[in-house]
Amino acid sequence: MSRESATRIALIYPELLGTYGDGGNAIVLAQRLRWRGLRAEIVEVPAGEVVPADCDIYLLGGGEDEPQILAADGMRRNRSLSRAVSGGAAVLAVCAGYQVIGASFPAGNGRVHEGVHLVDMETRRSFDPPDVPPPPRAVGDIVVEPDQRLGLPTLYGYENHGGRTRPLPGSRGIPLGTVRLGVGDGTPARTDGIVDGKVIGTYLHGPVLAQNPALADLLLTWVHGRLAPLDAPVEADTLRRARARALAGG
Repeated sequence: MSRESATRIALIYPELLGTYGDGGNAIVLAQRLRWRGLRAEIVEVPAGEVVPADCDIYLLGGGEDEPQILAADGMRRNRSLSRAVSGGAAVLAVCAGYQVIGASFPAGNGRVHEGVHLVDMETRRSFDPPDVPPPPRAVGDIVVEPDQRLGLPTLYGYENHGGRTRPLPGSRGIPLGTVRLGVGDGTPARTDGIVDGKVIGTYLHGPVLAQNPALADLLLTWVHGRLAPLDAPVEADTLRRARARALAGG
């Protein structure tokens, strides 16, 4: 991509997948590009419209059950997101969005709904036998130590979900990281999320990129290659230090 062309950041179905403020991730990405003298354009894709296949980064956020079904149906019908990923685009999918980009997810009344199949993950209310009560909803702070191959510092966020997510047999990708505090995927492996190529799924709200600017820059390097160093705003550093102290009990 040339420096003259704007990086197009698609915010997919914000009316359906915008319950927890995850649209802020688009603002963070755009601003970190502009601080580097690079152009950025946020493209909001309303529910019912075809997802454009020519954006550089696609963002999906959290949502309720019925909106989640509508979002999955819309993306499966036009397959633009799948084509964009095949063409090299990056994706960050959070919570309901994380579930949607997998193979399947629960959608009320015990039904299982088909996902978009971007990553080899499946979500259920529980993976225990039917006679075992389902686990409680995961609500609260979450701290994740990223996989060392990603070169990221500790990730902080907030989770609010009832699903449990696991890789399918023979799945590709690696976990985003190991859960130090919280539930994350809710499996015995104690992991959160998936990184498969340029696709990231996670249960971290926050918005996650506001609290973790290094993760934002990882996404941007997938589009631009090596980027000029950029110090995090003082406020972001202060927030991370405060969260670390609070969660450590100090």
